[in-house]
Amino acid sequence: MNDLSFAAGRRKPDTLYHQLAEDLAQAILAGRLKCGEKLPSVRKMSAQRQLSLSTVMEAYRELEDRGLIEARPQSGFYVRAATAFATPALTQPPQTPSSVVTQAEYWPYQSGQIADIKVNFGLAILHPDHFPLQSLQRLLSQISRHEPELLADYGTPPGDPELRRHIARRALAWGGQFEAEDVIVTHGCLEAINLCLRAVTRPGDVVAIESPAYFGVLQMLESYQLKALEIPTHPQTGISVEALELATRNGQVKAALLLPNFSNPLGCLMPDENKRRLVELLNERNIPLIEDDLYGEFFHHGERPRPAKAFDKTGNVMLCSSFTKTLAPGFRVGWVVAGRWRRELEKLKFINTYSTSTLLQKTIARFLENGGYDHHLRKLRRAVADQLACGAAAIQRYFPAETRLNIPVGGFVLWVELPAGINTVELLQRSIGEGIVFAPGELFSPSRSYRNCLRICCIETWTTRHERAIQRLGQLAQALLDEQTELTIPAA
Repeated sequence: MNDLSFAAGRRKPDTLYHQLAEDLAQAILAGRLKCGEKLPSVRKMSAQRQLSLSTVMEAYRELEDRGLIEARPQSGFYVRAATAFATPALTQPPQTPSSVVTQAEYWPYQSGQIADIKVNFGLAILHPDHFPLQSLQRLLSQISRHEPELLADYGTPPGDPELRRHIARRALAWGGQFEAEDVIVTHGCLEAINLCLRAVTRPGDVVAIESPAYFGVLQMLESYQLKALEIPTHPQTGISVEALELATRNGQVKAALLLPNFSNPLGCLMPDENKRRLVELLNERNIPLIEDDLYGEFFHHGERPRPAKAFDKTGNVMLCSSFTKTLAPGFRVGWVVAGRWRRELEKLKFINTYSTSTLLQKTIARFLENGGYDHHLRKLRRAVADQLACGAAAIQRYFPAETRLNIPVGGFVLWVELPAGINTVELLQRSIGEGIVFAPGELFSPSRSYRNCLRICCIETWTTRHERAIQRLGQLAQALLDEQTELTIPAA
């Protein structure tokens, strides 16, 4: 096992006690050993594993040190329950629009260009193991072999008719009332959003966004010389419709760009009634809504949440999504249903990239046709839900007291609010030296708010390697907090 050793002076990982500790840790992380469950006694474990009593005791002590188990006097060892952190409150961003200035110093971390990263919590890109790569490869080979002319086919700006039909048909499950002709295929969700912004805004316009907001959205606003108006957002129920109503009274807001389903980075999910009010409000004020539904399929339980587009009766909502996160990141196939701006977006698509690869579109369409997509999504949702639960439990075990944590019901990102004395930019600078990367909070605000916050992405199957990385982050955060406390204590 290639686990990292973040703590100084740790013994070699091939010792017997360490291997036992690893086996038990994996059982805890996988849920085979539940919180509050009693472990076998030292003597019983010694007999089961044919290890000495001292070896078993050393393994149990290591698990204690890592916060995974606890000793109870006269009773034995038990799996330790995580501390229940409070949820962050409604955010309170500045009430005036602001220009967006790219924080260039973070670009290498955002674009995955940093070497020697051992544990990457910074990018919301799922591990390749989560995707049906072999099935897609077979389909791609079959189609290119039987239809080689596709390699010479430019395609058309709106996209492949077969794929567009599948997108429209799948939308019926959540109440989508649009036709295949309404769908425009794009190079991922980012191009879809870019086209929408170009269609409904001009340089200097104000765009309402959630606060915090995905840093890629902020970079788009900057590139088009647009101003951002941050709207208070609750980590569980999403953007405050009341605050948006106040912010749009004076006519300064020309568009709203929002993620009602499992927003990035908060992970919040707007209730249906809030979505309905949101759509009605923006329609009444003739403010187009650009809806990013990239994470809508990542619900952990129950049914797929409806996009705000489900409540759109006038074509005022421009729905953007993609197969990038759910199926084939390397294909870069997204789509947009642009409502009353459809013709304008078709022209912009022609100007921007003309078309998206027909061969890749047909590969996805065939995968959707054979039913493999729904089976894949069920498996993917279970995996990311488990990963997020493990990440949340680890944060609650190891991070400083008074940390706040939102545990969303969908997606795979966690928004963590540390005590006010901690600057997560400084925390990142320290963690990079140990090969651990995350996204600091100020990346998600044009006003550089949320300096004591960070985003953790749970992108691969959780192991003790990730557990130790979170433990080390918690230790580094606590050290920063202790330093701040020492600075505020007056000398005797």
